[in-house]
Amino acid sequence: MKFTLGQIANILGGKVEGDENLTVNTLVKIQEGKPGGIGFLANEKYESHIYTTKATAIIVSEGFKPKSQVPCALIRVKDAYNGFTNLLEAYDHLNKTSKTGIEEPSFCDPSSTVGEGCYRAAFSYIGKNCSIGNNVKIHAHVTIGDNTVIGDNTILYYGAKIKNGSVLGKNCEIHSGAVIGSDGFGFAPQEDGTYKSIPQIGNVILEDYVSVGANTTIDCATIGSTIIRKGAKIDNLVQIAHNVDVGENTVIASQTGISGSTVIGKNCIIAGQVGIVGHITIADNTTIAAKTGISKSIKKPGQTIFGYMGMDIKDFLKSYSLFKNLPQIQDKLKELEKKQ
Repeated sequence: MKFTLGQIANILGGKVEGDENLTVNTLVKIQEGKPGGIGFLANEKYESHIYTTKATAIIVSEGFKPKSQVPCALIRVKDAYNGFTNLLEAYDHLNKTSKTGIEEPSFCDPSSTVGEGCYRAAFSYIGKNCSIGNNVKIHAHVTIGDNTVIGDNTILYYGAKIKNGSVLGKNCEIHSGAVIGSDGFGFAPQEDGTYKSIPQIGNVILEDYVSVGANTTIDCATIGSTIIRKGAKIDNLVQIAHNVDVGENTVIASQTGISGSTVIGKNCIIAGQVGIVGHITIADNTTIAAKTGISKSIKKPGQTIFGYMGMDIKDFLKSYSLFKNLPQIQDKLKELEKKQ
């Protein structure tokens, strides 16, 4: 896809210095510029590259004053870093949403409905009685089970699996290999030491603007719904168990595991490799540091929790300062015992 510098300036609310009819078709680093590329200069450490770059155009801030002749066109915006970020967003959105139509072979059951402007890639599957909104993008090897609802503008990337009865809101992104609605881990111990599987008959609900990372699994509820609320962002390789409720705008990093029926508040930050037991509540605006183990409810909002048995981070650091000095403390105690 090619765009003129004039078109890009209009998108960014900037002005072109040079030929606004020049075209670009790729985004580049300023130090790796090439013809047809557009980059940006926001850090003065990289200023030397603007005098030698081979890029067609560079985005700069309004106040930038070149020290010598620049060999490319400039697009002046209020802030170069934010301007280039906005260009990245526009480029990414265009790439994600430009495809439409149906590739073959693909399957959609006649009982299901698919909205306008959708894309169905080859080897995608849509089951019975599904409702697919407008502008939904379904990439190759995506499976959508029976009785599933998917809202407008949602994107399902390669190999995502959406199991029966799931409800996905508008503007969601489900990345490759994610499984939405897999069976919850429910087994009843028997007298003979074996385990009996408990049917998991609930579903998963993702509200609007939820992002689910690659190879993440969100289990269906035993009864009722596992719910990921509006704006939540979930990283790759996260496990969310049955009947969990994740609050609005909460972010969860990779390799975290959340056990069943836990309720997590809104605007929480959960770092990597956190382990959370089931049937507890985590207050709004809680931050949980990496590798923390949460074994009981966190009732006070706004805390930062850290440590294997999670506690307030200030208490943990005080305890750790004593723990790392235990050998010296022990030596002092022995000296005091000898003096007695």
